[in-house]
Amino acid sequence: MAIDIMKALNSRYILLSKSIEDIEKKIKILPEGRIKIKERNGNTYYYLADTKSADKYLGPNDVVLIEQLIQKDYLKKVLKDTKTELSAIAKMLKLYPDSVAEDVYDNLSEGRKKYATPINICDDSFAQKWMNTPYKRKPFKKGMPKFYTLKGECVRSKSEAMIADRLFARGIPYRYECPLKVGNKIIHPDFTILRMSDRKILYHEHCGKMDDADYKENMVERANDYSEAGIVLGDRLFYTFESDMTPLDIRTLDRITETHFR
Repeated sequence: MAIDIMKALNSRYILLSKSIEDIEKKIKILPEGRIKIKERNGNTYYYLADTKSADKYLGPNDVVLIEQLIQKDYLKKVLKDTKTELSAIAKMLKLYPDSVAEDVYDNLSEGRKKYATPINICDDSFAQKWMNTPYKRKPFKKGMPKFYTLKGECVRSKSEAMIADRLFARGIPYRYECPLKVGNKIIHPDFTILRMSDRKILYHEHCGKMDDADYKENMVERANDYSEAGIVLGDRLFYTFESDMTPLDIRTLDRITETHFR
C-alpha cells in the first residue's frame, strides 16, 4: 500500500516538475504586459496594461495580442498552483512513512495473524490488494477448451465465464482457481470470494458435469474435504449446478450473490 502511494507521489512530482519547465518556457516567449478588461453597456473592451505608457485600447486588429496576453495570465496562475502542489508533494515525500496501518497486519507472524483482526481502513484498497496478490493457478491441460471473461481471464467453461462476469459486474472481488490447502491436499476452488461486508473468504464451486458419474464422485469427495477443513456449506461454501438437460440458472447465482457474497 505504502509503495503504491509513494509511486503515485513520485510520478506526480516528476509530471509537475516537467510542467513547470514547459510553462515557464511558454511564458518567456509571450509579449510583455497584461490585459485589462472593462465592461460597458453590455460590451467587453480590452486594454494593454503594465507597460511604460498608459493603458492602450486593443481593437479587432489586436486579437492575436489579446489571445497571447490572456493565455499568459492563465499560464501564470497555473504555474503558481503547480509550484504550490509540487512543494506540498516534496514535503509529503519526506514525511510519508515506509509502512502504513494496512501493512501492520501483513507483517505479523502467522501465529499472531491467527488471533488478530485486521482493521477496516479502506475497503476498495483492501479488495484491490487482495485481488492483485499473485497466486499459482491450476494449469490447463493441452487441448482443453478455454473461455475468456470480461476481465480477460481464461476459464474452463462458458458457465464459469458467465459466473466470473456476473461477479465482476457486481463488484464482487474474486480469484479464479486459487489454491487452497484442505488437510494434506491442495485443491483449486472454482471461485474464492472476498465478502467485503466482513472481509470473510468464501468459496463457490460450480458443478457443471452432473451427468458424469466420475465427476459427481469427485465432487462428493471434495465436499467432504471442505467439511473436514471447517468450510461449511451455506456458511463459507456455496454451489451451483448444471447438467446436459439443465443449464446454469443465472437467477440462482444472483440470489446467492446478493444474499451471501455482499
